[in-house]
Amino acid sequence: MSAQTKFLLDESRIPRAWYNIVPDLPVPPAPVLHPGTGQPIGPDDLAPLFPMALIGQEVSADREIEIPGPVRDAYRLYRPAPLYRAHRLERALDTPAHIYYKYEGTSPAGSHKPNTAIAQAFYNQQAGVRRLATETGAGQWGSALAFAGALFGLEVKVYMVRASYDQKPYRRNLMELYGAEVVASPSPTTAYGRRMLEQYPDSPGSLGIAISEAVEDAAGRDDTKYSLGSVLNHVLLHQTVIGIEAIEQMEMAGERPDVIIACAGGGSNFAGLTFPFVGQMLRGEASYRVVAVEPEAAPSLTRGVYEYDFGDTARLTPLVKMYTLGHDFVPEPIHAGGLRYHGMSPLVSLLKAHDIIEARAVHQRPTFEAGVQFARTEGIAPAPESAHAIRAAIDEALEAREQGTPRVILFGLSGHGHFDLSAYERYLSGQLEDYEYPADRVREALSAVPSV
Repeated sequence: MSAQTKFLLDESRIPRAWYNIVPDLPVPPAPVLHPGTGQPIGPDDLAPLFPMALIGQEVSADREIEIPGPVRDAYRLYRPAPLYRAHRLERALDTPAHIYYKYEGTSPAGSHKPNTAIAQAFYNQQAGVRRLATETGAGQWGSALAFAGALFGLEVKVYMVRASYDQKPYRRNLMELYGAEVVASPSPTTAYGRRMLEQYPDSPGSLGIAISEAVEDAAGRDDTKYSLGSVLNHVLLHQTVIGIEAIEQMEMAGERPDVIIACAGGGSNFAGLTFPFVGQMLRGEASYRVVAVEPEAAPSLTRGVYEYDFGDTARLTPLVKMYTLGHDFVPEPIHAGGLRYHGMSPLVSLLKAHDIIEARAVHQRPTFEAGVQFARTEGIAPAPESAHAIRAAIDEALEAREQGTPRVILFGLSGHGHFDLSAYERYLSGQLEDYEYPADRVREALSAVPSV
């Protein structure tokens, strides 16, 4: 066991291939269904939204997919990302547990999101695409795609969920600094946005609504494709550089995690850290507890149903089998905007349905309490999304103290919270809300889930 704090890999150790979990799954993923016919879709159905290279990755059964040279070269701006041992947090908790965290906040955009934004921008540029349309919650994905668009010469239009647009103006400023156009969603720039504003003029928005607007935008222009920051298989694939690096860094530390923890909204951050470890489990090479942590205000994995549902509110996207709270569900305006989604990635959902991973939901105020404790011990102000994983990691460490048994904890610190300080101000002043699970609204939204 090492007293070392940072475990760093040389640039030469940037992964050369992404890991695809599909061939290691216990059962094949459920087919994606056409929103109009209810029949399995083919590549031609997705071609208006995505370049063929990404469609191929979406359905690939290859365990490894090579990372193109220009993508890997762009990764050099911030990868490999560091792994830390949280010695000071361990001492503050007086725990026998060893706590490690993989920190993705060193990227230019401040989170894990560029891992897929760079790849998606590259493949779109190679296909001759000139413009990308996307949605963003807290703004981390929008910032990442705006950055990637600047790298590869693409215009970027971002539909930012209204609640986060108002809460996080500096996220919007960063996107505009990178050259993106940003509008609050629901917006007057799409037919669906205008319809939502007519019905709900004060709507806080949701990722489901913003996705509908971005898809409508992309489908209506020949020069534009749609880009998604989470949920889809190819997005999760690109994020696995996180876990591939973490496996090597944990070996450098001389330890193997007993429990691996990551926050989960749509699934990209969770999959990025955990899928390479889960792959070891599925192949019989190792055994871990793997925990997805979500907000109590949008608990798709812990309170949702495992059914086919739309990924957006306007029902423009294909139907996917996932844990869902209903595509009409609009979560409360919690500050972890990246976790305010009604559904979960089909791949993450499949693992949960087969009890390969665990899930837990946490409230907003205890999450910020954990974020503050982490900042005061480790020095990094975490994004509210990341603080969900910190909350669960601290709870695991306290349980180890109570039981008097050591355990090795690895969690994903998916981004910094430098643009979230107004939320921390609300917490420190005692004004931060702590929303309860909105059972009545979820029941109503679930009634709209199609029967497939």
